[in-house]
Order: sequence, then structure tokens, then C-alpha cells
Amino acid sequence: MRRRDKPRQARQIRGRHLRLLVLSLTTLIAISLLSRLPAWSLLELRSFDYLSTVDDPRPPQGGPVIVAIDEPSLADINAQWPWPRSLHAELINQLRAAGARVIGLDIIMAEPSNPDNDAAITRAVGPDVVLAGDETLIETPQASQLIRATPLPQLTEAGAVTGIASIDLSGDGTFRRIPGYQDGFAAMLAKAAGVAPEALPAGRLIQTFGPARSYPTVSYYQALDPKGLLPPDYFKGRVVLVGLSLQNAPAIDKGGVDAFATPYTVHTGKLVSGVEIQATIYDNIRGGLSIAEARLPTVAACILISVLLAAATVWRSTGWLTVVTSAAALLAFAAVSAAGIRLAYVFVSPLGPTVAYISVVFGQAAFDFAEERRNKRQITRAFAQYISPDLVKRLSSDPTQLKLGGERRTLSVLFSDVRGFTTIAETLKDDPEQLTGLINRLLTPLSDVVMDHGGTIDKYMGDCIMAFWNAPLDDPDHALHAVRASLAMQAAISRLNGQLEREAATLGRKPHVLKMGVGINTGECIVGNMGSTRRFDYSCLGDSVNLASRLEGASKNYGVALLLGEETARLVTETYIIVELDRIIVKGRTAPSPIFTVVHKADAEALAAHQAFIEAKYAGTLAPSDPVFDTLAADIPELAGYYAVIRDALAADGKE
Repeated sequence: MRRRDKPRQARQIRGRHLRLLVLSLTTLIAISLLSRLPAWSLLELRSFDYLSTVDDPRPPQGGPVIVAIDEPSLADINAQWPWPRSLHAELINQLRAAGARVIGLDIIMAEPSNPDNDAAITRAVGPDVVLAGDETLIETPQASQLIRATPLPQLTEAGAVTGIASIDLSGDGTFRRIPGYQDGFAAMLAKAAGVAPEALPAGRLIQTFGPARSYPTVSYYQALDPKGLLPPDYFKGRVVLVGLSLQNAPAIDKGGVDAFATPYTVHTGKLVSGVEIQATIYDNIRGGLSIAEARLPTVAACILISVLLAAATVWRSTGWLTVVTSAAALLAFAAVSAAGIRLAYVFVSPLGPTVAYISVVFGQAAFDFAEERRNKRQITRAFAQYISPDLVKRLSSDPTQLKLGGERRTLSVLFSDVRGFTTIAETLKDDPEQLTGLINRLLTPLSDVVMDHGGTIDKYMGDCIMAFWNAPLDDPDHALHAVRASLAMQAAISRLNGQLEREAATLGRKPHVLKMGVGINTGECIVGNMGSTRRFDYSCLGDSVNLASRLEGASKNYGVALLLGEETARLVTETYIIVELDRIIVKGRTAPSPIFTVVHKADAEALAAHQAFIEAKYAGTLAPSDPVFDTLAADIPELAGYYAVIRDALAADGKE
């Protein structure tokens, strides 16, 4: 890298890093504000739904058994709901006789019914029975009223325990948290079973265990005859919950009686019965499985780490590797969050770190993309007039191939000029439109030839074109392409002359015949954007450029259309027939430089004779009357003009 490019590149890097820093700080502030929105909290809870159920957890061993008031029971008992309380009394007696440890009835018995039935249930209950209560908050414009419905007094006086079965739902109607009632239904079940913790984990996130009907469930009518319809000791030592539980879980869009959405609903779309929810709360309390939410400092630290990781990911650049790294990072955030739920019973939402990471990475990627597009547009504007569209496309797609500001490279430089164009311009001085049109018709095909052969047009100087090869893109065969272009330019001039001749014949006037001379030289040059701060061109300069210009000017003195420098001739000698013409001393040089041209057809004998002719010329032994002039002109017709020029020069010098 050139020394003068380093400050500019350093400024670009500093600007990019500063932009990344601003983006990171903006992301932190934005997430801090967004996290205060209710929708953000719901999104975090939805991520909890997925992560807490991704491994499909199932109810712990030894958990509650559910006696379901379901469709088969309704059909078998064939009694109108609500069933008589004497039937519930019989169920309690059967469960107790079957060895049930604690019996929970998720059935509200707050109002008196038939006295005989109430008496029967009163005789059946005891300290091992938990009856459901309910708490409802009624809000009116005038006041808020909390109404609690509890079982009949005679039931609690008989020893039954009351547990509030009400649950709290999140803003999206999903059950996710341990109810805040110290006398909650599941909490009182745990207390009656002797497994209650010292402090109720109210408000903590709940761990659900599978979709609806994941808990061991029997129908109500089966529990009325456990000896005849169930395996032996099915209820022995178990906590038994009784409640409404439809055999086919209702869909979430249809709702259901005493059925609610849980984290598993995101997978199944089904609601879970209230009695199963109470069993889930019980297992969370019994096993200490509820999940705490990370505190604000922990969440903030995770988001900050995510921003730092994102900044490190895009610190140098963005590309396809950024996408792979980002995908891995986002998976890692989710995995760490899921591991926290399972191993530490702490939920650290991946939402904040994920949004922070994506915002920084893709925000910087967007900046880089915009910068790249801007660079491509600049490259396209800068080079579209000089090189072929294919080369412009290559440069814009890979700007690293472009080094602006000046560098030392080996180039093949071409100069072309139309012979006698000044005379043509003089004859057309009163018709500037025709002169302009002629120049355009001349330069257009010649420019197309240069671009089609991968050359870069440096500048136009009237009817003269300067072009070079091997910059801005590398071209290993630059000398060969330059020579091919020169020959194609001669063919283009011939076609244009044919058109001009036909047009002149139509108009009845003398045609303008165009002839072109070309000089090509290969050597080390300085190439890059050169000019002022307000206007510059992509150009080259150096001694090799000067020699190419001299070759073009000298071509008319040797009667050929093309002159090549020594290095150019050497690089194309395996492709073309190259013949030496002379040695010239260029202004600024002391040593003579050999010059060459291309011939399309010549046999080995003729080439050997030409080489002997050149050696004789250098030795000064040629004479105008030497028959070799005529012989060579016949053997190599393309050089007939050259031999004539040399003969005339010798004659002018007085050599015999």
C-alpha cells in the first residue's frame, strides 16, 4: 500500500468506527425506551413460551392425578349439571378409601343447595379436602369492588380447606405466573400435602408440562368405582384434583369453560383446563420449578454484551461471514436463555440482546452497503467514459482492484493520429457541423475498438486518441491487446473510408480519405487520478508514454501505419510477425531505441533478407541502386512504402 494512501484509509476507518459507536449507543437508548412498552413485555413473554417448552417437558413423577368431569362422565352419570353434592361426597369417600393423600375439588360451592346434599358433602369433607374459592374484581366508574366467593361455612367448619382458584392472565390472555394468593388453591393443596415451601413464589413464571391432558387423568365415573374400573392402588398416596376437563381440548379461537391458554398453546393452539393448570401450579410449588425473571441490571448487562459482540462482528467489515456469525450469535442467545430456564430457573429474555445485535449488525451492514453503492456509482461515473462497460462492471463489483491516487505500473500505451487531418479541417472550416460530424464518426469506432479490446481511453486530442492497457485492472496480455486494437483500428478506418467514398459519390464531390498512424510502447509508467482538486482525469505519464507518442509521430516517416517499441515487440513476437525498421534517438534519451512494425504475410526467406537489409542499413553499406529494395518490396508488399522511404533518404544523402 502506498504511504500517501494510509492517512486517507485511516480517516475512512475512523469514520466507520465512529458511525458504529453512534449506532451502538443509539441502539442501547432505543431498546431502553422500547422496553417500557407493554407490547415489548408481551414479546418477551412469548419468547419465554417457546423457550420453556422447546424441549417438551412432562409432568414430574409423583405429581397430581386428575379426576376429569368430561364427556364420558356426563354421559355415564346422565344428570343435569351441576351434579348433586351428594355425588361429590361419594367421590370423596371413594378417593379417601382408595388411599388418596389430598383431594382438591375445583368446584365452587358458595351457595346452598338441597339440604340433604349439603349435609352429605359436609359429612364427607375434612382436613384432607381442599375446596375451591373465587375472587373477582369488579370495576365501575364509581369504585372498584373485590368479591370473594368461598365455600359454605359448614364445609370449612367441618375441616375443609379453602383455596382461591383464581389465576392471573398476561395481557395476551395467557396464563404464565404463579397466582399471588397466599391461600391459593394449589398452595393450600401443597400445604395439606405437607410439601409447601416456606415462601410462596407468587408472581414467578410457571413451568408448564406439555399440552392439554398431559397429567394422568381418569374420568369422574371411573373414580366413583376405582376398584372395579381402575388399576389397584391408582390413587394411593397421590394428590387428586377434581374438576372440569373436556376430553377434547377446546381450540383457542373457540374458547372454553374453565380453559385457558398456556405457553404450550403456541405449539398446539389448544386451551388447557383450569384443573390441569392447578395441577401445574402445584408441581411448580412442590418441586421449586417456577422461574424467576432476571432483574434489570442483568438484562441491561446482557444487552450491553450483545451490542459489544455485534460491534466486534462488524468492526472490520460486513459480508457473507457476518450473516453466518449473526445466525450463530442469535442461536447462542436463545440457547443461553433456554439453559437459564432449565439449569438456574431464571429467565433472561433473549429479545433485548437479539434486537440489539440485529440492530447494530444490520444497521452497520446497511451503512456499508450504502457506502459500497456510493463507491460503485463514483467508479462508474469516473471510468464509464474511459473503459468498456464490462471493465466498469468488474471495477464496481470489486473496487479492491482499483488503486487511485497514482501508482507505478507497466503499461502498454497507444497513440493514434489521422494523417493530414489538419488539411481536411482547413477545407471544412466553413462547415463546422460537417467537420464535427466527421470527427465524431472517426473517434466513435476507434474508441469502441479500444474499449472492446480492454483498453482505457486516456484522452482525446483533436483527432488523436491516447489509450493504455493494464490499468486500472490487471491485464497480463496488455501488449497483445494493444497491438490487436491498433490493427482493428486500421480496419475501422478502412470501413469509414468506404462509407465516406460512397457518400461523396452520391453528392458528386471528392471524398476525404483518412489515414492513421499508430505508435505503441510498453514500459513502466505512473498511472492514477491526476489533475486539480476540482477536476482530474485517470491518466498516465512517464518516459514510456513519451516514447509511444514519438513512435506515432515517426510512423509517417517510415511509410508504415504502426510502430512498436522494443518491449511491445518482444511481448507479441510469438503472435505476430515482427520486423525491425530502425533505431531512433528520442528526445530526452541518449541511447538509440529500436522500432518495429507488424507484417501479416512474409516467408522465412524474406524475413531473413529483411534482417540482412537492416544490418546493412546500420552498417551504412546500402546504396539507392541496390536491387534489394525492389526484391524486398516485392516479397513484403506491406513494407514497400518503408523501403521507398529508405531509398529516397539515401538518395537525398548522395549515396551511390
